Order: sequence, then structure tokens, then C-alpha cells
Amino acid sequence: MPADLAVIGLGHLGLPLAQAAIAAGVDTIGYDTDARPVAELAAGRPPVDGSLTASEIRRMLSGGFRPTTNPAELGRVRTAVICAPTALGPDRTLDVTAVVDAARALAARLRPHTTVLLESPVHPGTTEGVLRDVLEEGSGLRAGRDFHLAYSPGRLDPGNRAHGFAGTPKVIGGLTPACTESAATFYGRLTDKVVRARGPREAETVKLLETNFRHVNIALVNEMAVLCHELGVDLWDVIRCAETKPFGFQAFRPGPGVGGHGAPVERLGTHRPLRMVELATQVNERMPQYVIQRCATLLNEHGKSARGARVLLLGITYKPDLADREGSPADEIARRLMDLGAIVSYHDPHVPDWRVRDVPVPRADSLYEAAAHADLTVLLQHHRTYDLQGLAVKAQLLLDTRGATPAGAAHRL
Repeated sequence: MPADLAVIGLGHLGLPLAQAAIAAGVDTIGYDTDARPVAELAAGRPPVDGSLTASEIRRMLSGGFRPTTNPAELGRVRTAVICAPTALGPDRTLDVTAVVDAARALAARLRPHTTVLLESPVHPGTTEGVLRDVLEEGSGLRAGRDFHLAYSPGRLDPGNRAHGFAGTPKVIGGLTPACTESAATFYGRLTDKVVRARGPREAETVKLLETNFRHVNIALVNEMAVLCHELGVDLWDVIRCAETKPFGFQAFRPGPGVGGHGAPVERLGTHRPLRMVELATQVNERMPQYVIQRCATLLNEHGKSARGARVLLLGITYKPDLADREGSPADEIARRLMDLGAIVSYHDPHVPDWRVRDVPVPRADSLYEAAAHADLTVLLQHHRTYDLQGLAVKAQLLLDTRGATPAGAAHRL
């Protein structure tokens, strides 16, 4: 059965796109080579990262969404969007293997006049280089002549209800002006605003700049957190005051590390490294160890050793109010605490079970009882369900890495 759209890759990029398309009345199939998530979605069960709820999945299915592992379906659509995952490889460059595999599956079935779009984070030049070559070789068609090809960076902020898909401008860079306009026509059905870049490289570099901007600014405020602690300065009050400036400042807040799906890109093949991004990565990667140092110091100040100390970790996801643990610093913090001989447990309303080094971490059922029993409670993520004032009263020692507790109620990062 033909469809208007095929979303290739049903992860954190693909599913929200499919949801937006269905909501806009676009007949959509979702293709993935992994049979398990496809079967779960087809049965109306939400993804494990909590990005969509069961009711949202059911609404998508009732709206005509069809998850599939059948690549033949890719030859029956007008538009195909590749949302395959990319991650940093050992050399800290983006691994586009999944993008290439998705392109090969599409190329074997690509029809003339199809619009092919890429949303995965990639190095500038990937769309008109690697992707174009794979599609043309596998299909025998010519990009820009027989089919349209463009890049549009994924821009969603998971869990952000103030800036959903429709309200977030879509940047588009096509191989040719006609490719750009074809992509703009498609995205114009889903979003309120379309922004045309000069070409695919510019659009790809938008994603690079946006991701690195986040990491560099988080690194700056993380360094300020360490400095302010040494100076006896309340950084959270500093940020509160600084963000009243109506120009030239954007507030970022420190934390125990940086998680999420957008990895900072420091190296672009043989091109010179981005030194500031390299330094930012070093700063952010040191934050879990800094949290451990603060934990050990607090315990020592209260006459306790880290060895044998009962440590309760609160919120182990990378973002508040979501189940997604992608890149969360909680894993490294737990490992380091265990290496010191601490007895680690956790509480998170969104994560029913957690394994570190393939060993189950005990989950606290009663938050207040667990905090009262623990020698140290560490807030790693501030979920809305946490009553931090009440928690500060119950906990023997509370280290707040998110600045969520009132001043003086806990030890803050």
C-alpha cells in the first residue's frame, strides 16, 4: 500500500517526525531493521526511552502509521527521510555506518521523482558525497535530476512541550534549488517555518554549530561551578542575576556531566580539530569525577569514609521527566562510587531497573525512607515528582548537582 512518507530509523529522531507527519495528515510508514522495536510499536507499546507515551503511539497507529521491517515498502513513497543513528567512533568522528545502510536499503527501491532527506547528524559534505554516491550507485538514478536530495538537521528537544515539532523552524539545504523547494514543500506541511540554507553543507554545519554551542557553554558553566565552590560563591545566584541581562548572555546551568544524543564533534576527518570543542569535552568529561570528589569530601567532613557508605542516587536519566538514559553521567558516577567501596542504590520514577557493570543496582521503593537511611543522597536529575524541600529534611546528607534545592537546604554543586 503506497504512502506519502517513509521514515527510516525509528529512534529519537524518526519517531517524533513520524508523529508530526501523522498529525498533519501525511500517510506514513516507519521502517527499521530492528524487528523488536517495530513489533513493540505495532502493538501500541511506547519506546523504552519514554520519548512517546503509549497513548501517543496508539493515536499514531489509529492515524495510519505503519511500522515495518519490510524494505519493499520504501519503493512506494513520495518522500523518504533517513533518521539513522550516528555516534562518535573511537577517533571521535561521527560513524555514518547506519546512514549508509539505510541509504542502501532505500537505493535498491528508489523511484524517480522521490524526495530523499537526511536528518541524522553528519559531517559537512556527507549528503552530497557519501549519501549521494550510495543512492546513485544503488538506484541508477541521478540526484538533482531524477530525484531530489536535501539535508535538514534534526532539532527536537525531547520532552520540551513549549517547542514542539510544528513550532521549531526547519532548516533545509538541497543539492539544487529544486531539491530545496521540494524539501520545503514537504516540511511546510509539518512546521510553521522553513529556513532555506545555501546548500547541504551549510545545513549540515548548522547541526554541528548548534550541538557544539551547547557543549561549549555547558563546559563554561561547569568550570564556573568548580571555581565558585572554591571561592565560596553561590553560582546559582550568579546565574540568576546574570540572566536578567537582556542581551549578550544566555543562561546555562552546571550538572554532573553532559548526556543526550547530540555528541560534540571535535574532528572532521583530516581537517584541523576544533580546539575549543576539545577543551569543552575535557571539562564536561571531568564532571563525574568532580562529583565523586565532592561526595568523598562531604562524607569525610561528617566522619564517614566512602568505603562502606550507603549512597543513594536520585534521577539517573540524562534529562528531567524522561526515561532516556542516553549518555547519562549516572553510570560513570555509580561505577566510581563502587570502586571506592560505596554501597550504591538509586531512585528514579522513570527507570524501573538499572544495571551497572551488568550487575543490578538496588532500586529504592520509598524515597524518603531510602534518603533517611543513606549516608549520602546525590541528586543527579531533578524530576518534577521530587519534593526537594521534604527530601532535604529527610536526607542525612544531600548533594544537589542541579541547583534545584533552596539555598542552604543542601550542599550544591
